[in-house]
Amino acid sequence: MTLRPIVHFGDPVLVTPTTPVTTFDHHTESLVRDLLDTVDEPGRAGVAATQIGVGLRAFSYNVDGEIGYVLNPELTELSEEVQDGEEGCLSVPGLWYATRRAQHAVVTGVDLRNDPVVLSGSGLMARCLQHETDHLDGIVYLDRLDRDTRRAAMRDVRRSAWFLPSPPASAGTGSLPSAFGGLG
Repeated sequence: MTLRPIVHFGDPVLVTPTTPVTTFDHHTESLVRDLLDTVDEPGRAGVAATQIGVGLRAFSYNVDGEIGYVLNPELTELSEEVQDGEEGCLSVPGLWYATRRAQHAVVTGVDLRNDPVVLSGSGLMARCLQHETDHLDGIVYLDRLDRDTRRAAMRDVRRSAWFLPSPPASAGTGSLPSAFGGLG
């Protein structure tokens, strides 16, 4: 079991769009195992590859006892009906803000055999699918907040003990405090 450390807000990997998975080999299998092991912690609903420092288009999910992954996910359907609710992120630990999302979402992608995968869900699963796909597009949920809430959120981020706006060159991800709770 490999529980990978979570990259925190401020790391450039979180705002860099990912590269599609094109090789389905033991390296990709290892990434998927790491994503599944990392999401299989209490309070975690999803983990994007960027959150463990990998710039590939992949995420894992853990919603209502259903754990899985998808490679090369694309949001293909969003309902017009919306949900408002508190959203958090493992890369922005301890901070939760009301975030508007579609009530229902569909993601298409592939599995390790490059076979088609379709994930769909409402409520928390829809929120997870949107949140994790955003990560792979270089978007952090703070970017989805209204202007005033985002301004307050950024103040909270700067005050957070985990926030390192410019980590020292010698600091490794293992030296950062672990994240807790929320979506990936």
